[in-house]
Amino acid sequence: MKQLLVEIDDDTVERLDKIAPARSRQRSAFIRAAIRRALWEIEEGRTQEAYTRLPDSAEDAYLDPDAWEAKELRAPRKAPPRR
Repeated sequence: MKQLLVEIDDDTVERLDKIAPARSRQRSAFIRAAIRRALWEIEEGRTQEAYTRLPDSAEDAYLDPDAWEAKELRAPRKAPPRR
């Protein structure tokens, strides 16, 4: 894992300390999760923009209903015979 040095203003640090204090080692985990979420939201936004510019047509779509069927709706498997 790499380390980054990031400068944060005093108000943000105070707010962060209330949620994820440094002494309990929650701060780093909180910041990592926040970065992951922000990156995910950016990637999702880019995907949405791409589909808005060039949406799938009905001919492009492929659907396998068996792949989406809930497990509880599938036929139950038979138990193997007992020995």
